[in-house]
Order: sequence, then C-alpha cells, then structure tokens
Amino acid sequence: MKSKVLLDKSYAFALRIVRTYQYLCNDKKEYILSRQLLRSGTSIGANVEEAVGGQSAKDFVAKISISYKEAREVHYWIRLLTDSGYIHETYSVSLLNDCEELQKIITAIQRTMKSRNL
Repeated sequence: MKSKVLLDKSYAFALRIVRTYQYLCNDKKEYILSRQLLRSGTSIGANVEEAVGGQSAKDFVAKISISYKEAREVHYWIRLLTDSGYIHETYSVSLLNDCEELQKIITAIQRTMKSRNL
C-alpha cells in the first residue's frame, strides 16, 4: 500500500530534516531559513498521518494535497540553503532526492484518487 510506504518515508525524511535543523542551528548559527526548513519538512509527514486518519476520501485528498505543497516548499528551502552555502551540496543532493521521491509517491496517490473521482 502506497500510504504505508509514504508514512515510513515521510517520517524518515522528517528525522533527517530535524537533524539538519540541529546542524544548521548549532554549527552554522543559522536560525531563520532553518526554521522554515524544519516547519515544512516535518509538515509533510504530519499531513500524511492526518490524511491516513481522515474522516472521508475528500479529507484524505485535501491532506495529501497539503503534503505535496509542503514537499515543494521544503525542496525550495534545501536549494536555497545549499546555494547560500549553509548545506554542503553532497548532502543536499541526498535530501533533494528523498524529497523528490516523496513528491512522486504523493503525486501517484493524487492521480489514483483523481481517477476515482474523489
């Protein structure tokens, strides 16, 4: 089931984001952009959890859509933090790959739900 895969992957991604946030605050003394990264990066999984526990198919679709938007936002913050020199490019490539994988899974779920006219 794609939801189980998405739950696991979004949780693992959130853990990576928390660790990245800690690194940015402790080692780089960066507090503003890193907070945005933390908020959007952990929100993906939180909204997936809400979607799975949704009261209706419509509720599920709404929360999955928010997860997708958050994944797009975190993708932006990772790129910005990399290009501004806060995150090493090697590490950011790995984060971006994970983020893009989440986007692909969420997109597949959205397409499935749309094909069911939900």
